[in-house]
Amino acid sequence: MDAATNAAGLSDEELMCAYRDGEAACFDKLYQRHASSLYRFVVRNAGDEQHANELFQDIWMRVINSRARYVPTASFRTWLFSIVHNRLTDYYRAQARRNARIEAASTDFEQFSDPDPLPGEALQNTQLQQALIREIGTLPRVQREAFLLKEEAGLSLDQIAEVVGSSRETIKSRLRYAVAKLRTALREEL
Repeated sequence: MDAATNAAGLSDEELMCAYRDGEAACFDKLYQRHASSLYRFVVRNAGDEQHANELFQDIWMRVINSRARYVPTASFRTWLFSIVHNRLTDYYRAQARRNARIEAASTDFEQFSDPDPLPGEALQNTQLQQALIREIGTLPRVQREAFLLKEEAGLSLDQIAEVVGSSRETIKSRLRYAVAKLRTALREEL
């Protein structure tokens, strides 16, 4: 197979298997598909861009180093976010040992805003986005992780449960509490 020509029509799992089997161009396609959402997820969990950049690079290196052992027993996204979960868990442990607090991620909001918003709408959207990002950063780690895996990574409840090693009901509960806290905080802030 000429991976550069045929990669577009392949599933993530097929791309990863082809990459595992030596088709380097398939990695590029996987990276293109998942880098943006994975980076946003890592930034919002790490708390700052410097640490996020290091974690992001380390996660992709782990994907590269794990390619020979890849077996498609779950969706590629589930497998990828399991690597992310494990790496972030290591990061949190290291942060705890240094007694560092995780702070809300800063994001360039211009890339998410309407290209021609009305002046008042643009300000209100930016304030709402900033408040949401700030409040996500205040959630307990397990709630924040479940919320971001659902909203940023687009994983299902079952996939999130598999990634974090919890039951589906536990994930539903974490999401319910996270959404309730975010709603309350945003109502109070705005």
